[in-house]
Amino acid sequence: MEIEALESILAHDFKEIHSSESGLNTSNPCFQITVTPQDDDLEESSIPPALKFVFAVQLGLVFSHTDNYPDEVPLLDVKSIRGIHVSDLTILKEKLEQEAAENLGMAMMYTLVSSAKDWLSEHYGQDDGDDYAEEETAKEDEVIIPHGEPVTLETFVAWRERYEAELALERAKLMPESALTAPKEKKLTGRQWFESGKARGTVVAADQESEEEDDEDIDFEDDDFEDDEEDMLEHYLAEKSDARA
Repeated sequence: MEIEALESILAHDFKEIHSSESGLNTSNPCFQITVTPQDDDLEESSIPPALKFVFAVQLGLVFSHTDNYPDEVPLLDVKSIRGIHVSDLTILKEKLEQEAAENLGMAMMYTLVSSAKDWLSEHYGQDDGDDYAEEETAKEDEVIIPHGEPVTLETFVAWRERYEAELALERAKLMPESALTAPKEKKLTGRQWFESGKARGTVVAADQESEEEDDEDIDFEDDDFEDDEEDMLEHYLAEKSDARA
């Protein structure tokens, strides 16, 4: 009846193991209970097995009933599933055996589980568990970052020159062969262009265009010329008068 009750209460934390795995000197059925520090906010049986890794400290409480149980203490052993020191295992085992002796005559395994849970909470509290979890997470998440050659001004300039050369080569491969082999037309200097006669032809054409535009845009009238002559005469007489004075 106690085994059935433990299996119902502890669910995934309770399992039967072979006697060769238990470390106990018995041929009777052996069981292991996974114990973690007490957490008031969570029900231990409500945590799925896939999330058990969040607990940094885990204890395996192994037991087997004797033929005279509960009038004599059960066979007990403890082992570290995660994060418990060997010296602490020895202390905890002695504590549980002493408590079992105090509870003779009654089913005591759930009482021993609760005692082990309290002891883990006292010695491996949340702070210690967090530290251990951080260390384990850091080991799992550690990424080896390759260290290349540090970038300096000289190495960057050399890389850019090499990149531009490779880019020019790629562009040359895409150009047609006729464009690469065709001779380039020599560009004339200003003096050569003027002496070649092209300049004169250009100037004459420009003058002709200018004259045509002037003929089209300017409309001279006789009154304009008469006004200009009178103005020029008055200006000439005024200069003469100033010179004599």
